[in-house]
Amino acid sequence: MRTLREAISQVSAPGEVFETRERAGVREFLHAPESLRDIYDGARGEEKTFLVFRDESWSFARVIEEADRFSGALVNELGVTPGDRVALLMRNRPEWVVAFAAVTGLGAVAVALNAWWSSEEVDYALQYSEPRVLVVDEAHAGLGVRLARPRGIAVVVVGEVDESIVDESGASRYRDLLTRRHPAPTGRPRKEDLATMMFTSGTTGRPKGAVSTHGAITQSLMAFSAGLFIEALRQSERDHPPSEETTLILLVPLFHVTGCIPVMLSSFTWHFTLVITTSWDPEEALRLIARHRVTHVVGVPTQTYDLIHSPSFEVADLSSVARLGGGGAPTPAALVERVETRLEHGRPNLGYGLTETNAYGPQNYGDDYVARPSSTGQTPTIVMDVEIRRRSGAPCATGEVGEIWVNGPTLFSAYWRHEEATREALVDGWFRTGDLGYLDDEGFLYVVDRTKDMIIRAGENVYSAEVEAVLEAHPRVARAVVVGVSDDRLGQRVVAVIVARRGENVSAQDLEEFARQHLASYQVPSEIVITKDPLPMTSTGKVRKDVVRRRYF
Repeated sequence: MRTLREAISQVSAPGEVFETRERAGVREFLHAPESLRDIYDGARGEEKTFLVFRDESWSFARVIEEADRFSGALVNELGVTPGDRVALLMRNRPEWVVAFAAVTGLGAVAVALNAWWSSEEVDYALQYSEPRVLVVDEAHAGLGVRLARPRGIAVVVVGEVDESIVDESGASRYRDLLTRRHPAPTGRPRKEDLATMMFTSGTTGRPKGAVSTHGAITQSLMAFSAGLFIEALRQSERDHPPSEETTLILLVPLFHVTGCIPVMLSSFTWHFTLVITTSWDPEEALRLIARHRVTHVVGVPTQTYDLIHSPSFEVADLSSVARLGGGGAPTPAALVERVETRLEHGRPNLGYGLTETNAYGPQNYGDDYVARPSSTGQTPTIVMDVEIRRRSGAPCATGEVGEIWVNGPTLFSAYWRHEEATREALVDGWFRTGDLGYLDDEGFLYVVDRTKDMIIRAGENVYSAEVEAVLEAHPRVARAVVVGVSDDRLGQRVVAVIVARRGENVSAQDLEEFARQHLASYQVPSEIVITKDPLPMTSTGKVRKDVVRRRYF
């Protein structure tokens, strides 16, 4: 089997589709599309099925035709011009994809609002991003109208909604706008033009809007695509090349960078079929995977856990699945082993990407992942360099924990209207991720914690992710969350919240004894709370540790 570096050299060689070049200290793809408009144009007239939603099938041609009409309406009826912001507040559905293509295709900025936010959070995001138009679905129509009208934001409602909401507010119906058949704008975005505003997860406070250019996003799409070719060159006997056409299933929200870029936009780029789900139901997901012969299952680790522990898992037809995994949060090592052993053909995979990298980063897959389940993949990648640095900015030694810095063409441009936060995060072309990790002697990256999640107990650094991994290795534990709380004597003390596996009971004493077998004494939680309540989560599968701390301690 080729090494990663050998495969990268072959895929990125001169004359190849994924040929790379060095420019201004950044390694980038030479043949990346100029803008997302080029990707949309490549799907124009394609009758192959693009989106599967409930009992509907949408071809690429239909999506492009509706996007053309909607972009024409945005310009001619609602006054949208290139550079304006248009906010999308919808759950997963085909019209989200259409609206995104319409907005970014005409050169405006798609502001992806979290459809699970409270009214207060949506209100903040509208005040913060100042969109010219807000596009909402039926579930958010009343809220959208109530919050947008005082700010002079035009509202477009998708789907069936109470007539009074539209008539009394002056909102536009999406379908009515399409029937007027305005011509699509002829102007084309440039690679340096802003395309998206994606919000950070906000596990510790108000989310920030990370804005990215067309060029950064198309570079990210090229990087994900190159990864598939690199993996194909490195397959072992255990790998199962899909015998069906590549089909993805959307298990995460489109307003999240993973759902938008590596899942939806990659499908748009390569004309893959995408099966859309609106809410998380592992039983329904298994049925859809079997029915539509899904080859790539991308989600968060919690979803992987739910799938393989579903009562239907043993009888479900998953023979089409070639890859199962995703990103968004660390994956317990035990879960990697379960995927490898329980799937007949599929292999586990993990991606380390962030909103600020347009979801791209090191990838771990197959044999490498099984051999190093705690790693997020080998570095450098085809277009991303990774360094571990101390607080001073000096490089760390091999195996030394420090902050993860990344450099590459997929990075975001700025945090919208957060100049100080942008200066702190982007330093001389490098992005400070805020994650703590280390590199081994082969360049494999290990993420051990968030900088803000590290606990300092009596001068000793405690990495919450390390303690969580130990606790989750207990056979009766489904999920562990470790946080630090203030202590007059120690500065901070280590505490944990535990969710037991379904049908299992576990005591705090049992877990403390188990932890002492695997951890230093200062790492063992001084207080362990067992709960049956669902943990507070972000829409991207990350635990809200600030809420955990307030709720339990």
